[in-house]
Amino acid sequence: MAILIRQAAQIPSEDLHPLGPVQQPLSWPPAALVGKKYIDEIPGVDSMGIWECSPGRWQRTVVQEEFAHFIKGRARFIPADGNPIDIEAGDTIWLPANSTGVWEINEDVRKVYVIIDRPTLWRRVKSALKTMFQGWLGMPAQSARTPEVDAVPVEPPVIWRPAQGQLQGP
Repeated sequence: MAILIRQAAQIPSEDLHPLGPVQQPLSWPPAALVGKKYIDEIPGVDSMGIWECSPGRWQRTVVQEEFAHFIKGRARFIPADGNPIDIEAGDTIWLPANSTGVWEINEDVRKVYVIIDRPTLWRRVKSALKTMFQGWLGMPAQSARTPEVDAVPVEPPVIWRPAQGQLQGP
């Protein structure tokens, strides 16, 4: 089944769900989050949706890989082990798993994102047990399975800027 988010930049913030403040604020008041998930925990994808944040600064670790396209606002990600990355509406970024750093949101920012789930051995075993248990209970199996993939080495974030037509790294 395909999922189309029509005109994600035009969806009123009031139509998104409140997610509360950021967890590790470095400014006051803490940045507030709203969003909407369109996919939640299917094999290979932890979640996919729209995420919006008000101005602020906070510490963040992106535990899993993330692919995001920014559709509104401006922000800066300062990786713990790299140069600052300035992001603005129209930019697309991929962040490797365990990307640690500081987010600085300069103006309300909105992105469409996909959190990629590359399961560990434990998660694969847990998923297999869940599937067996669901089968035992007579519950339908999940429709689409994606191949299990081992974790990949952590690499620096990559950002695509269509205006310049080139990839940029830290």
